[in-house]
Amino acid sequence: MRILFLISGLTLFTMSARGQGYYPSYGRHTFQFGLGAGIPRADLGSFFDPRAGLNVAYGYRFHRHFQADFGFETIFGAAGVKEFVDTDFGARRIRDYQYMLPAGGRTIIPVASGRLLLFGGGGGAYLRYQEQISQPGDYVRLNCPFCTARSGWGYYATAGFTAFFDRNQRFSFTLAPKVIRGYTKGEPLGAAPAARTRDHWVNVMGQFGISF
Repeated sequence: MRILFLISGLTLFTMSARGQGYYPSYGRHTFQFGLGAGIPRADLGSFFDPRAGLNVAYGYRFHRHFQADFGFETIFGAAGVKEFVDTDFGARRIRDYQYMLPAGGRTIIPVASGRLLLFGGGGGAYLRYQEQISQPGDYVRLNCPFCTARSGWGYYATAGFTAFFDRNQRFSFTLAPKVIRGYTKGEPLGAAPAARTRDHWVNVMGQFGISF
């Protein structure tokens, strides 16, 4: 009987607390997966081409109006590397990939009872472009000593919106164009020379997310 009274009391307290705003009416954790394209600008505009890409992201919403963001984005083949090399496992293809790791935060403005979020933010970003050789299988990994790479640091800025599909604000679609600027240096990659370059990217990707 005491247990029943305790459970009933906790339930009533929780309902009352939510009604008085002690508990947030939003998910603190958001995982997203997106598809879109990356458009190179500045020095890269002369060496790279726009290509398709994808991203994954995690956001921790520690306040109704603020969120910390961490992500991983990759663009496929912007340098246009399409080579083959002979190996013990036959001819293997070499392609290039552009990796970006943004980390920062955003300011959020909830509207429509929180089902639509307008936001803007930014932070730092690590950039790495590299060639990779296709692997013959899961249990055999080939090294690629002649594959080139270049990397550097920069920053990003973004603005967009998130729209929730359901009343519980669990499933969402986000559109947030992102501008990434920085510098990279290293080995030649495609038409990019072995010199320091000023890199700009405009990444436009639609993201589907789940919050809890």
